[in-house]
Amino acid sequence: MSSLVTYKYIRQNPDIRTYIENADAAVKAQGYTEHSFAHVEKVADTVKMILETMGCDERKVELGMIAAYLHDIGNVINRVDHAQSGAVMAFRLLDNLNMPANEIYDIISAIGNHDEATAQPLNAITAALIIADKTDVRRSRVRNIADLAGDIHDRVNFAVEKSELYFSEDKSELILDLTIDKRISSVMDYFEIFMQRMILCRKSAAFLGVTFRMRVNGADMI
Repeated sequence: MSSLVTYKYIRQNPDIRTYIENADAAVKAQGYTEHSFAHVEKVADTVKMILETMGCDERKVELGMIAAYLHDIGNVINRVDHAQSGAVMAFRLLDNLNMPANEIYDIISAIGNHDEATAQPLNAITAALIIADKTDVRRSRVRNIADLAGDIHDRVNFAVEKSELYFSEDKSELILDLTIDKRISSVMDYFEIFMQRMILCRKSAAFLGVTFRMRVNGADMI
């Protein structure tokens, strides 16, 4: 059984947009980087790229994009366990739209497993969401540029001049290619806060049958 609930509809739904706006306002108040529409739309585009490259069908790709768009709404409740609370919120929203259980499952299992504290790549959508979310590192996510020295997360994100995620020509490797301004942040700073995320990306890529590789300033790191 399939549904008429599309990614386009989810993006335009005013209730969902309200949750995303307020979830981002909540993390902003706690000093976190941007988690609003720029983030969730970029994550959705990356999930689309990964799933299409892996040969998933069109509807599976769309479900992955919906999961990506909704993945951080749990922050409106609390940053702690936001993946699990977001999955419950997404279930209620999608159930009220009469989406069938087999499609809701794909979405809420991905949302509920995207945070590194509890994440597990249970299926292709979950694995793609984990990778897409954890590799969204970029300067434009930083809100408090005036105090880069005081926050390592802001400093590392701001130091990233370019970030690209792409498959190797033979599609055997998924490569995160970063250009980091080492005058702002050292490569060691990056690994200090993102090592667990990169290991999770490697685990998720392995689930998809590919190798995750990280390249910084032209040099392969993992």
